[in-house]
Amino acid sequence: MQLSEQEINRRQKREELMRMGIDPYPAELFDVTATIADIREAFQTVEPEQDFSGDERWGNIQLAGRLMVFRISGSASFVEIQDSTGRMQFYFRRDDICLGEDKTLYNTVFKKLLDIGDIIGVRGHVFTTKTGELSVYVKEFKILNKALRPLPVVKEVVNERGEKETFDAFTDPEQRYRQRYVDLIVNPQVRDVFVKRTKLVNSIRQFLSQKGYLEVETPILQPIHGGATARPFSTHHNSLDMTLYMRIANELYLKRLIVGGYDGVFEFAKDFRNEGMDRTHNPEFTQVEFYVAYKDYLWMMDTIEEMVEKVALDVAGTTKVTVGENVIDFKRPWKRLTMFEAIQEYTGVDVSAMEEDELRQVAESRGIKVDSTMGKSKLIDELFGDACEPNLIQPTFITDYPVEMSPLTKKHRSKPGLVERFEAICNGKEIANAYSELNDPLDQRERFEEQLRLAERGDEEAMALDEDFLRALEYGMPPTAGVGLGIDRLTMIMTNQPSIQDVLFFPQMRPEKKVELADDSAFVVVGVPAEWIPALQKLAIQTVDQLQASNPNKLFNDLGGVRKKLKMDVPMPTLDQVRSWTGN
Repeated sequence: MQLSEQEINRRQKREELMRMGIDPYPAELFDVTATIADIREAFQTVEPEQDFSGDERWGNIQLAGRLMVFRISGSASFVEIQDSTGRMQFYFRRDDICLGEDKTLYNTVFKKLLDIGDIIGVRGHVFTTKTGELSVYVKEFKILNKALRPLPVVKEVVNERGEKETFDAFTDPEQRYRQRYVDLIVNPQVRDVFVKRTKLVNSIRQFLSQKGYLEVETPILQPIHGGATARPFSTHHNSLDMTLYMRIANELYLKRLIVGGYDGVFEFAKDFRNEGMDRTHNPEFTQVEFYVAYKDYLWMMDTIEEMVEKVALDVAGTTKVTVGENVIDFKRPWKRLTMFEAIQEYTGVDVSAMEEDELRQVAESRGIKVDSTMGKSKLIDELFGDACEPNLIQPTFITDYPVEMSPLTKKHRSKPGLVERFEAICNGKEIANAYSELNDPLDQRERFEEQLRLAERGDEEAMALDEDFLRALEYGMPPTAGVGLGIDRLTMIMTNQPSIQDVLFFPQMRPEKKVELADDSAFVVVGVPAEWIPALQKLAIQTVDQLQASNPNKLFNDLGGVRKKLKMDVPMPTLDQVRSWTGN
């Protein structure tokens, strides 16, 4: 493993601490008695030079967190420490840290062996500085973790043109998603997104639980993938010598529980679909599905409106949420259109009576790529996705889908050829899909068989036939309304995030590319003098791509520091020369 100069330096400091008898990774607990948020909440208005050392609550507190900023000056220093609730200034004074003659703990351990990113615990009291800044006066500190990698701490400098430049900002999406742990440290606002995600889930859980519905768990590994039209992930169970599928939905198992006698069940489910990835799709995603006996899809529309309005109030404090350039209002009631009405509104074409060949012609006329595997339902779905979805920004219910599109849905009570289904669309994407659930076992078998015929034509997303589910229906399932609501997409909207990767802690990523170390000749080709190549390598620049991704102004300054450390007896390159190396 190629270590940077900072990584080598931190390892040396770790060894020095251990030689001094200080364990940089102690096992015993550190009793945290307050957080930074607690202090800020208690002292919302303060005056300069206030001291709370005699206060019963704030005169002797213990906090723990990560060192983020050092301002060391002689026998007294300020640092900024960040805990899970925020960041605050802490004051270290040598003679308070070291009460006796031995000043090693401050002069050596604090000043020389601690780094940004290290985690420490402190004991002290609250006070305010001469400028009125709320701070903690440290009386004791303890190292809780020595960090061996430097954080990408953001630095701002003013260049020779008087312009402010930011260095080391951790903003590259690839790095942020791959190293979410670093993202959460240096971009604290990212943590707020996931706090809101938890509030969203808790809001839905509370809503459903208060209605008396039972939260349940159903299998993730299933012998037959069902409940949706999607391509599954498969695996092999060695002991049973059988293929299993990671669930694409939990619908069929939840409906088995309705057959079993529960009036309402729900599950927050991790589902998996072996499909493409984009800003609204991840192979692993979360949805809540719930099913309620003796209800229909009209009741479910009212319920979804009520629930999502509550979520907006709980998460954002208002029904109006800003998403990009739009303000989306979740206040009830939402707009309602049938699927055919929506297609006609946005295309001017009435497709309600069209057969497959006519639909294919309409799709092709709009530039939609079609093929022979697409049946009537797929063509209508493609038309809707192309013409309608992008225009549905405010929450809208699209209702009454063609029967071919919905193999698990009850036929419409008054409209032949349609089913009682709706999708809730918001910000141009589906957030919920609901049915009056099909409970006629013979009709359901016919629908499954039609799906098998689509699979034979090459449709990889066609639904499989589930004999056990059909057997359950034959025992009798009451009239039931069911819905699946996407947690990830709803969180994107509620937190104004442009990509699903921004609301998943650890989104799926391609394998990390291994850095192929360049030989010296590659650097020479782009103009780097041979004597400066060791300096670049000292700065962990191992490839020409890394060199050319560097900020030339920062690189110029860093090279000056390395030249001094390595005692290089060579002329310093000019800024223009460094810019030419980077191609800027």
